[in-house]
Amino acid sequence: MWQEISKIGKKLVDHGLVESHFGNISVRIGNKMLITRSGSALDEITENSVVEVELEGTSGLDLIASSEAIVHREIYKNTSALAIIHAHCQFAVTLSLLADFESDSDSIVPVDSEGQYFLHEVPIVKGGIGTPELAKNTARALAEHKGAIIYSHGTFATGKILEEAYVVTTQIEHSCAIKYRYDMARK
Repeated sequence: MWQEISKIGKKLVDHGLVESHFGNISVRIGNKMLITRSGSALDEITENSVVEVELEGTSGLDLIASSEAIVHREIYKNTSALAIIHAHCQFAVTLSLLADFESDSDSIVPVDSEGQYFLHEVPIVKGGIGTPELAKNTARALAEHKGAIIYSHGTFATGKILEEAYVVTTQIEHSCAIKYRYDMARK
């Protein structure tokens, strides 16, 4: 399974959806999850870059797992997701920052037809990195949506397989890039 995580990590970096050391990937396997280690370069994932941790409770391996393991756990416990990608997509982060200043909006509504069809809207959630508040807010948003934007931080996308979570990540960033350019052109 680490090979699939590695393949998706490389695609995320190659397509500019993350910088190498930012973001994380996990897969649920029964009552456990495989998740990238804290500080792992997503375009250089090896078997040693992934750890297996329990979904219930914590373990000693949590110390080396991604700092967002708490968020992944909460998503798995409260959704049907079997794969999660957290990426630091530039346009998604930018739109989350602009949404806070332009209105009280708590979501991004795509203007492109694909985004409207596949995403409908993308909730913006708040909470500190790796905190119980962020975990709760993100899991709540992902109970009804396949993707969410963390205010000033990036995206979380879910799927039944990693490829599906990857497609959701790319769709969110694509729709955010179009919306950003569209909004700028209208000013």
